[in-house]
Amino acid sequence: MNDVLLVLLATVSPLSELRGGIPLGIGLGLDPAFTFFLCVVTNILIFFPARLFLLWFNDRVMMRIPLWKKYLERVRLKGQPIVQKYGFYGMVLFVAVPLPVTGAYTGTVLSWLLDMDWRKSFFGVALGVVIAGIIVMSITLGVVAGIHFVQP
Repeated sequence: MNDVLLVLLATVSPLSELRGGIPLGIGLGLDPAFTFFLCVVTNILIFFPARLFLLWFNDRVMMRIPLWKKYLERVRLKGQPIVQKYGFYGMVLFVAVPLPVTGAYTGTVLSWLLDMDWRKSFFGVALGVVIAGIIVMSITLGVVAGIHFVQP
């Protein structure tokens, strides 16, 4: 049970997300299918508390700063053509790249900042997380297989 908790903590961490959770779970000896499912679902569900926190923080704190409101309007106005052009697929590709700062947290912040429809952005983030999970799982299992191949 402690191993599952460690994997969950790594997955909800903005620094590692599932890019750290999957290799950790495999390294701790958890079942790969269970680890994949646990990390992907947990990482997808991060969207809701992150989005709600952004809305709350913006309304309660940031909107009291006069320059913030103008800045936010300018960013959303400049970002509108990008959202129109790439939207859902851009979000999927952004989140799917298994690199630091391209995960569910950043995708959620970006979708909020560019004022994307929350449903489209949620499904874009979710699909991106699934793709990133497949990539990370494939790399992790490949590395593990390579280590077992080299060590007799």
